[in-house]
Amino acid sequence: MSIRIDQDKCVGCMKCIDVCPGSLIVEKDHKAHMRYPKDCWGCVSCVKECRFSAIDFYLGADIGGNGSTMNVSIEGDILHWIIRKKDGTITEIQVNSKDSNKY
Repeated sequence: MSIRIDQDKCVGCMKCIDVCPGSLIVEKDHKAHMRYPKDCWGCVSCVKECRFSAIDFYLGADIGGNGSTMNVSIEGDILHWIIRKKDGTITEIQVNSKDSNKY
């Protein structure tokens, strides 16, 4: 699991850096970049903070298969994970943030 940052959409607000608990996101040329993508453990804090959809959560074969992406929306304590597989099919998973790992 990892994140991908679309440099064309990143406006350099750097809020993602402030919320990354592992300090895996760094600023380079006024854009956000992953320092060590393999160390990302999928807390999606950066995805929730990004207001310009510049960050996607990349999933391995465990959920959506290689090449799938995930967007997150929030309603109260519920996180809605919208997983788009490489073939275009969509799966939604709801996670109660109070019951899941804290991040």
